[in-house]
Amino acid sequence: MLPNLTPDMDLATELFAGLRANSMDGDGVTREAFGPGERMAHALVRAAADRLGLDSTVDVAGNLYMTLPGADRAAKRVIIGSHLDSVRQGGNYDGAAGVLCGMATVAGMKRAGFTPGRDITVMAIRAEEAGAWFPVSYPGSRMALGLFKADGLGIARQDSGRSLADHMREEGFDPEAVARGEHAIGPHNTAAFLELHIEQGPVLENEQVPIGIVTGIPGSRRLRQGRVLGEYNHSGATPRKYRRDAAAALAELVHRMDEEWCRLDAMGHVLVCTFCTMATTAEAGFTKIAGEASFSLDVRSVSPHACDLMFEAMRRFMEQIEARHGVRFETGPETGSRAAIMDEGIRAGLKRAADALDIRHLDIASGAGHDAAAFAEAKVPVRNQHGSHNPKEDMRMEDFAAACAVVQRWAAEAAA
Repeated sequence: MLPNLTPDMDLATELFAGLRANSMDGDGVTREAFGPGERMAHALVRAAADRLGLDSTVDVAGNLYMTLPGADRAAKRVIIGSHLDSVRQGGNYDGAAGVLCGMATVAGMKRAGFTPGRDITVMAIRAEEAGAWFPVSYPGSRMALGLFKADGLGIARQDSGRSLADHMREEGFDPEAVARGEHAIGPHNTAAFLELHIEQGPVLENEQVPIGIVTGIPGSRRLRQGRVLGEYNHSGATPRKYRRDAAAALAELVHRMDEEWCRLDAMGHVLVCTFCTMATTAEAGFTKIAGEASFSLDVRSVSPHACDLMFEAMRRFMEQIEARHGVRFETGPETGSRAAIMDEGIRAGLKRAADALDIRHLDIASGAGHDAAAFAEAKVPVRNQHGSHNPKEDMRMEDFAAACAVVQRWAAEAAA
C-alpha cells in the first residue's frame, strides 16, 4: 500500500514565480542555453534541492541531478526531468514544468517520510531549446547519455558566432570530456525516464481533458538556410515573361507544399509542414522585383516515411518552379531528429496511476520535440491555453497539480 502522498505544490508555485521574476524579457522570459538565464534557473532549483536535503551533482555537460535516496542505492534509478532554458521571449512553463513536477514529487515524498525502494532523481537538462541558440537537437540530454557527436561542439551560436564548446567552457563545463564520450546516465544505471511537459498545441484544451499520455515524439527534417535566387529588376518596367521573381517562386513552393500536405493527410499520413520564415531582402526596396528570398522549413512526423514523402515532393516542385520562373533554389544544410516511440510499460503505469486517482487522461502524440526523444521513454503533457514558445503560454495550476499527482504515484510504484 502506498502512503497518502501529495506533491508539494507550494514549492512548485514558489519556483515558477522565481524563474519568471529572474528571467523576464519584455512580455515573456528568456533563459538562453548555456548562458546567464539558464545558469540562474539551475542555481534557483539547486538551492531548493539543497533545502530539501537532496543529493545534487552536475555532469560534464552541466546537467543537474537532484536525488532523493532510495532504500537500495545500487538499484537503477528513476529519473523525472526536463529543461530550464527557453526560446527568446518565450513562456515560463515550457520545460520548467517538467523539472518542477519532479521537485514537487520528491518534496511531497520527503514531507510524508516516504523512502522509495530505489533512488528518484530530478534532472534539469541543459539546452533543450538549443535550436533557438545553436542549430542542434537535444545537446544536453545527448551529452548525458553519451550520444552527442564531438563535431557538434564546433557549431556556432547564432547571435554570438562562438562555438557551443566555448559557451560550455564559459559556464564551467567540460566539452573535451563530452568529446571523449564521458557521460552520467544510461541503461546501466537508469530504470526509467519521465518528462512532464505542457502540451504545445490545442488538443487537450479543446477536449477539456487535464492530461495526456504521449504515444510518440516526432522526428523532423529541417532546412534553416533555404534561398531562392532570381534577378533584381524594375517592378514597373519588367514584363512578366522577363521576370525571375524569387518572391513569386517561393510563394508557389509554399502553396504547392501545402497542397501536398493536404493530399498526404487525406491518405492517412500524419505530419506537419511549416515554413517558419520567409523573407525578401532589403535590397528589393519598394520598386524592385525580388532577386533573392530566404526561407526555413520544418517537416515533422512520427513516421520518417511521411517526412521523406514531403521532401521528395519538395525536390520535384523546386525543379518545376525553377524552370517556370527562371530561378534557382538553394536548400543549404539539412538538420533534423529521429522519431521516438514511447515505452508501453511506462505508459501503462501512468494510466494505472491516473485511473487510481480518478484523473481523466487522453492518449496523444506529441507535436513538438523533447529531451524524452533522446531517452525514448515517456512524457506526460499538461494542457495550456495559448500555445507555447510565446509570452501568452499558460497552464492551469489545477491541471499541473493533477499531472504531478499522477507522476508522483507512478514514481512511487516504479521505484518500489
